[in-house]
Amino acid sequence: MPHPASAAPTSRFPAWLLICGSLMAIAPLSIDMYLPSFPTLAGDLGVDIGQVQLTLGAFLVGLALGQAFYGPFSDRFGRKPPLYVGLCLYVLAAMGCALARNVESLMLWRFLQALGGCAGMVMARAVIRDRLEAHESARAFSSLMLVMGVAPILAPIIGGAVLTVSGWRAIFWVLSGAGLLILLLVHLRMEESLDRRHAAPLRLGTVARSYAELLRDREFLGYSLSAGFGSAGMFAYISGSPFVLIELHGIAPSHYGFVFGANALGLITMSQLNARLVRGRSLDQVLGATLLAALAAGMVLAVAALAGMAVLPVLLGGFFVFIGALGCVSPNASALALAHQGHRAGTASALMGTLQFSLGTLGGAAVSVWRDGSALPLGVVMAACGAGAVLMRHYGRSGARARPGAR
Repeated sequence: MPHPASAAPTSRFPAWLLICGSLMAIAPLSIDMYLPSFPTLAGDLGVDIGQVQLTLGAFLVGLALGQAFYGPFSDRFGRKPPLYVGLCLYVLAAMGCALARNVESLMLWRFLQALGGCAGMVMARAVIRDRLEAHESARAFSSLMLVMGVAPILAPIIGGAVLTVSGWRAIFWVLSGAGLLILLLVHLRMEESLDRRHAAPLRLGTVARSYAELLRDREFLGYSLSAGFGSAGMFAYISGSPFVLIELHGIAPSHYGFVFGANALGLITMSQLNARLVRGRSLDQVLGATLLAALAAGMVLAVAALAGMAVLPVLLGGFFVFIGALGCVSPNASALALAHQGHRAGTASALMGTLQFSLGTLGGAAVSVWRDGSALPLGVVMAACGAGAVLMRHYGRSGARARPGAR
């Protein structure tokens, strides 16, 4: 039975929010668990590590493209049917990854795995918007990040352990099992949140018109792209940090997960602080301050690399501040982007996800393609992403002020 948009969760972690957290965790779990295996995977398949990094790019492309489909479908048929389709595809594709014999087939299966897994991301955001208004949504997104934040902390550590014991293929068998477990939770414990009285017709013209209206909405587009540039910086870090930390600075693959987990812990900590900050401040005010922190961290990384001073403490500090700031950026920008899109929450969530992961793909690809044997590409890309996020926040803010009825 659908829940009214004004309903607030009766506890900090109601069952539906925990399930949303597990759905959102699919992407970081699928990405972060196999990061420590990059050098081993490259050696096993007989390719350069840059080609292995492209399998991450294929996953991000799948995340970006797949979300555009699930949104309109969910606005017509509800939030659960797309989850059944997407999670089944995810499980089968993870099995395909485990059985891949060359990097090309691995890229294909990773793409299909992302096409399935991204259904969870779209539906989680849509369910939160179905149930809650803007400030409650921001707090729910912050709580959700605490749940899904366990994935980037544990995934590289688990991945490194599985890699040591059973090899990189076992990592994808573990992911397949995780997908089956989440599918079972969705079936048994998740209630439908779409009010069928407001179901949108699934016609090509209607869908195209909705997407066009969203792209003309400065508030939605600006805040979505602000979060997107933040995601691009994070995926640049995800793509480039194995080389910078493991290859350049000699961190053992089994220890890389602890460094990665420390940054994820910073993100979680900031997301929980965000839930308190937004109680007495506007979402945009908190967003603006944390975006400036991310920009400053990116600039430090870029300048240090240019000056030949990108020593390990500087890198670790810059990564920690940038990723930690995203704990406030993501929930607030998402809540602001969806604030006035309750009548098409699935479509808006899908487009927001497509924009964010398109930028994420570009950020990760830029670091993979621009390789000069130093930390410079990673630092410059993260700084550029920080600047883009700040600019897009101002664009979204101008749209919010121009909206009829805004003060």
